[in-house]
Amino acid sequence: MKSTQILFVCMGNICRSPTAEGVMRKYVEELGLSEQIIVDSAGTHDYHTGEPPDPRAQAAALRRGYDLSGLRARQVVPGDFERFDLILAMDFNNLAVLHSWCPEDLKHKTGLLMPYALNRRATIVHDPYYRSARDFDHVLDAIEDACQGLLGVLLGDGSVDGEPGRQVGTKLNVHSNTWAFPARAAGSRS
Repeated sequence: MKSTQILFVCMGNICRSPTAEGVMRKYVEELGLSEQIIVDSAGTHDYHTGEPPDPRAQAAALRRGYDLSGLRARQVVPGDFERFDLILAMDFNNLAVLHSWCPEDLKHKTGLLMPYALNRRATIVHDPYYRSARDFDHVLDAIEDACQGLLGVLLGDGSVDGEPGRQVGTKLNVHSNTWAFPARAAGSRS
C-alpha cells in the first residue's frame, strides 16, 4: 500500500501546524498506521525556522498527551508540492500563499483543514500567537475535531476507526491517492 503524506501549514510553523502534526501523528500511531499515513508541518514564512513550537502550544498539547517538543519549524519548500498528497492550511491567508507558490497542476493537493471538522462549522483555525494561553486550548479543540474527521476520510468510511459517524462526504483511495475535498459548509468562504 502506498503511503499518504499530509503537510499541515500555518504562518510560522510554531503554533497551529505543529499542533496539527502532533495531534494527527498520535491518532495515526494509536491506529498502527504510521507507515501508511505520514504527517509533517511547515510555515509559509521563515520567521522561526529551526525553533521548537511556542511554549504555550507545547504546554496545551502536553496537557492532552501530545508531545511537540521534538518538532522544529521549517518553511514550505517547492519540493513539498510534489512530495505531499495533501497540503492543509490553517487559514485563507496561508492557503493563498500556498496557491501563489504551487504549480498549477498540483493545486488540487491544497486546501483547508477545518472543513474536515465533525462538530465545528469554522472554516479556519485562528492564530493564537498574540492571544492568551487559553486560546491555545481552543486551537487544540478545533484541530482535534478536524483531525478526527480527516482520519475518518482517510479510513475511507467518513468515520473514525470504522465507527459510524457524521459522513464527511469525501474519501481518499489510499491505493491511488486520489483526493477530493469535502464540500464547504453553507455560508462559508470558498
